[in-house]
Amino acid sequence: MTNSKAGLPSSGMAAFAVFAVGVLLVLVAACSSEAPGNDPTATAPETPPSTSAPATSGQANPGIFDDRVVFGQSAAFTGPAQALGHAMRLGIEAAFHERNQAGGVHGRMLELVTMDDRYEPGFAYANTRDLIRKEQVFGLIGEVGTPTSRSAARLVDSEAVPFLAPFTGAGFLRNPELASVVNLRASYAQETEHMVERLRDDLGVTRVAVMYQNDSYGQSGLNGVLEALGRRGLEPVATWYYERNSSAVKAAVFHIAAANPEAVVMIGAYQPVAKAISLLREDIDPVFLAVSFVGSNALALELGDEAVGVYITQVVPPPDDTGTPAVAEYLAALGSFDASAEPGFVSLEGYLAGRLAIAGLEACEEPTRECFLAALRSSESIDLSGIRLQYGPGDNQGSDEVIMTVIDETGRVVPVATLEETS
Repeated sequence: MTNSKAGLPSSGMAAFAVFAVGVLLVLVAACSSEAPGNDPTATAPETPPSTSAPATSGQANPGIFDDRVVFGQSAAFTGPAQALGHAMRLGIEAAFHERNQAGGVHGRMLELVTMDDRYEPGFAYANTRDLIRKEQVFGLIGEVGTPTSRSAARLVDSEAVPFLAPFTGAGFLRNPELASVVNLRASYAQETEHMVERLRDDLGVTRVAVMYQNDSYGQSGLNGVLEALGRRGLEPVATWYYERNSSAVKAAVFHIAAANPEAVVMIGAYQPVAKAISLLREDIDPVFLAVSFVGSNALALELGDEAVGVYITQVVPPPDDTGTPAVAEYLAALGSFDASAEPGFVSLEGYLAGRLAIAGLEACEEPTRECFLAALRSSESIDLSGIRLQYGPGDNQGSDEVIMTVIDETGRVVPVATLEETS
């Protein structure tokens, strides 16, 4: 029998179909072998399926050269969270530049290789793999975000590569079994506990809602709020989410406004948080609070005149607190590196991350990854010019400090001792 349209016998059609399927499979395989990150529209998985065996290193001690030490950073440098990546990089580079101007560490200059992960975990994983195996960096520093850090942490830990000062307060990174991770900042659990404590003690608030990013970052912050409320015999009146790297917050706004909360805790990045605050204020007038990851400078800029009265928890001192020696040194280093750069909480955290890397290298005249990690994680105390970090057995987090701040009428983010009614 023949196919009346194609004029081919049925056996020929079968052979042709097999051939076509084979070609299709080859094309699919070729596409899937492309490194994640080449397609800016691709949707990357949050958890990679596995880690392949490390490539054979051409160096006995990767990232260490006679004249320099090379660190790597994967962060968002494009997309709606890019201000966070740029600010973290700025601070790290300012710290490295400051030390290089003084002769480096044990005669070695400090370098930073950066890659854009667009705040997507699959790209962060691919970048981390390439920084370790192709760029042969000594360690990773200043990863921006919880979902991105989650995808990278397994790889760096399996290969014993230092993973220093990620810009996230996620609880999983505080797991002492992650031997390569060294956290600088307080956790989201500590930030949200501080929020709820102030809401109850200062304002007597009991009706709290939460808007959160629909991923591991948002879940980490949401869990912190739930636990803090639960310790006080309370539950949130509403919780709703939005998707990462989007500003699609209308559904969250609708559900939260319908619950008429006295306060709304925001676990998100600056663009969606700003949009949600603007929309919510059309219907209700609660107290708004955001965790440090929101990016204070960027949030104030996004909100403009609507920023007044928004509270943000911080994990580093205010960037204009020149009474703290580390902050004064940060401002000098930032001005020397880039005179046009605006100081901010995120770049200050990046600067402290750079200073922490320098402290680890200083302890190892002939640096290795093992020596570097041991110097940081076994140190009883590290003093970064007045900012004291404390590590120890089972504790890979250096600072527990949380500071409450508010955006004032001039757009500045200033510390406050207590919360006040904003209506």
